[in-house]
Amino acid sequence: MNTPEITIDPSLRPRLQQGHPWVYRNHVSGGERLRSGQWVRVRCGGWTAYGLWDARSAIAVRIVSRTAIPDDDWVGERVWEAWELRAAVRDASPATSAYRWIYGEGDGLPGLVADRYGDYAVIHTYADSVQAIASQVASAMRGIDPDLRGVALHQREQDDDEGDAESGPRPPAPSLRPIWGELPPQDLVIQEHGILFRADLWRGQKTGLFLDQRENRRAVESLAGGLTVLNCFAYTGGFSLYALRGGAAEVTSVDIGRGLAEAADDNIALNRLDAGRHRFLTEDCFGLLDAYVKASRRFQMVILDPPSFARAKGSAHAALRAYARLNALAMRCVEPGGLLVTSSCTSQVGPESFRAMLGDAAAAAQRRAQIIYEVGQPADHPVPAAFPEGRYLKFLVARVLAIS
Repeated sequence: MNTPEITIDPSLRPRLQQGHPWVYRNHVSGGERLRSGQWVRVRCGGWTAYGLWDARSAIAVRIVSRTAIPDDDWVGERVWEAWELRAAVRDASPATSAYRWIYGEGDGLPGLVADRYGDYAVIHTYADSVQAIASQVASAMRGIDPDLRGVALHQREQDDDEGDAESGPRPPAPSLRPIWGELPPQDLVIQEHGILFRADLWRGQKTGLFLDQRENRRAVESLAGGLTVLNCFAYTGGFSLYALRGGAAEVTSVDIGRGLAEAADDNIALNRLDAGRHRFLTEDCFGLLDAYVKASRRFQMVILDPPSFARAKGSAHAALRAYARLNALAMRCVEPGGLLVTSSCTSQVGPESFRAMLGDAAAAAQRRAQIIYEVGQPADHPVPAAFPEGRYLKFLVARVLAIS
């Protein structure tokens, strides 16, 4: 069968040659009768490649291979390369049994992520078209890891924006569909640097947990000894658990989500941490911070890990305003000399813009902010050099001082 061919704007050739995997619909000529998940040959001047066509996403084609339509062996090689890259995570001590096995564009399989939770893997696709290769990926995973008991597809509502694989919380998943083997239990416990978590793979955010903050949670543990800690947007208490294990004097977790207080308490009990040093407030974080500012309530460490404030490029300015307001409130709740731990998963806001926002927030709060630690996502979320969109996570620790 002949492979359909599409032609794209020649001006994109330098970017595609560097390895950028996305072609937006407004750069495509033809394809009106193609169906989602169909392989196409992309021609850009004398440059050619093969990708998956998407009939409804803003991204019309995700480039997968330069040489040929990927077969089972080709997919298997990508999955094996990804497996090898995560060896250090699997071999870590204390034990870690949850990590991102495949990070879409970063591992040569654009639009698809696969997370490992104990003996189970969960695949999530960010476009209908990418489901065409989900069974090939699952088969490769099964062949690589003999301890795997099942591979499931996380069925969620698909976004019709730029297809960012990490743009914040998605709607709860109605179900997991088995691709191979067993479905994971609804009450699964995993380890992360020796800390136990209950992972809800059926209804939790992302594919169950926010795995991208794993190493950053450990950084908080190393800084929290003896401190009073406020953890905003706490979800099921990830940063709070690490702060408690790190010897924090007391930790207050805040999130508006229903059932999260009980989930955090359960995780604290699982790890036999001192529940007397922790409390959970089910409240809006913006509102609570504003109330604490007015009441002159202060903490020695404030942690901000909010959901994405922008899904599309046009929302970036509004997102920066929201981040500035949030961080200014938080700085006013930090004791002089204390620490602000702040994060963003908004891919539309780059690291430089995020640092500049922190400067604006410090000015608004009439504080000085010294950045003492800055990272992105961990090694199981690799970023291609030609794909800056993949560098979505910003994580900063700043010392907050009074203006002198």
